[in-house]
Amino acid sequence: MIMPLEQLIEFDGNTYEFTIAVTRRAYQLAVLRTPEVEKNNGKVVSMATRQVFSKQVEYRFLD
Repeated sequence: MIMPLEQLIEFDGNTYEFTIAVTRRAYQLAVLRTPEVEKNNGKVVSMATRQVFSKQVEYRFLD
């Protein structure tokens, strides 16, 4: 799976929040080691980035 560079370039939201969301999701994927992760050769960061961009995974931060 290739990193969605075009979407990263065009992203106009809070990059700090986005980075934290992707990092936490990538960690979850690495720990879970699902068949989808294995199919993607363990590239959890690109998977997490795509999931957050596609809103397959939503995130929010508590104050």
